[in-house]
Amino acid sequence: MAKYQIGWMPGDGVGVDVMDAARIVLDKLGFDAEYVPGDIGWELWRTEANPLPDRTLEMLQGVDAALFGAITSKPKEEAEQELIDELRGKGHVYRSPIVRLRQEFNLKTNLRPCKGYPGNPLNFRDGLDLVVFRQNTEGLYMGIEYHPLPQDLRDRFSESHSAQMSRIADTANDDIAVSCRIFTRAGCQNIVRDAFEYAQKFGYKSVTVVEKPNVIRETSGLMVREARKVARDYPGIELWETNIDAMCMWLVKNPQDYGVLVASNMFGDIVSDLCAQLVGGLGFACSGNIGDDVAIFEPSHGSAPKYVGMNKVNPIAMILSAKMMLDYLGEKDMAERLEAAVAAVIAAGQVRTYDMGGSATTTEMAEAIAAKC
Repeated sequence: MAKYQIGWMPGDGVGVDVMDAARIVLDKLGFDAEYVPGDIGWELWRTEANPLPDRTLEMLQGVDAALFGAITSKPKEEAEQELIDELRGKGHVYRSPIVRLRQEFNLKTNLRPCKGYPGNPLNFRDGLDLVVFRQNTEGLYMGIEYHPLPQDLRDRFSESHSAQMSRIADTANDDIAVSCRIFTRAGCQNIVRDAFEYAQKFGYKSVTVVEKPNVIRETSGLMVREARKVARDYPGIELWETNIDAMCMWLVKNPQDYGVLVASNMFGDIVSDLCAQLVGGLGFACSGNIGDDVAIFEPSHGSAPKYVGMNKVNPIAMILSAKMMLDYLGEKDMAERLEAAVAAVIAAGQVRTYDMGGSATTTEMAEAIAAKC
């Protein structure tokens, strides 16, 4: 029997290509695993009206960790139109399966390391080492939204926020959409503590909380207030506070000044993509969704439909996500060998995918990394 049971969810589009590439490298490392397939993605939405069926949720409860490729997501109206005929018009509503996974299994911590490996022609600056902790289950991604605006909710808003609502007094409910940004004290505390623990473990001198409390006073304010409390338990690490807009400017201007960043769900999503671009783009952007009992590792990029079947995209983000999985499982030696192999291939510069200015295929990049293992 294999040492590990690993959930295997390629998903859509190039997710299949990059997952196959990761498997080439994991096999070369001698990773002892049985890969348990899991259904997820757009084709399941089209044919079952459920992109994340119960059988996949059940599978994930029995594995040690899971790897996930990518999914296709589309707006509500387009999603409805792509259902097969017998499912259309039945009231089915598309919901992102990765967002649902995060909430079903309370994958509260999203960890996104962004490292500038020497030799990468896309680096903004060699040696950058940025890590984003993104609160993964709350905020705008909870999916509590309304369109049209229900009258009872409008009446409540008018009672408590009469000045603001008076500006749209002549706007019909059908012309108003509302999304709720919900934070909990525990959610803020947990993600900030995770960031400080990581900084302490790996020797970072600061943790920067990225929010907007001067405008979004209650939710961002709660995050910042809780961050200040948590910071007292880590006297050797400075807490820096920035607004999301200023953070984007400073990361472009002085990215080397920062190490560990922590933010709420939406702001963490935004700033982690910016950090990824500083070290080469989404082809290098790995991530982990980590809860108390389940962990799912994935690249940050999407399904890239225009590249489907071309064996073209950069698999390094997926391969580094597999490295994160190895770390999570305690396979430190394998994780270090895998990252060293990635770094060696990038530094050599002989094998580069299209985004790096080369012509290597997805498979060729994976084989080059496997050879260095």
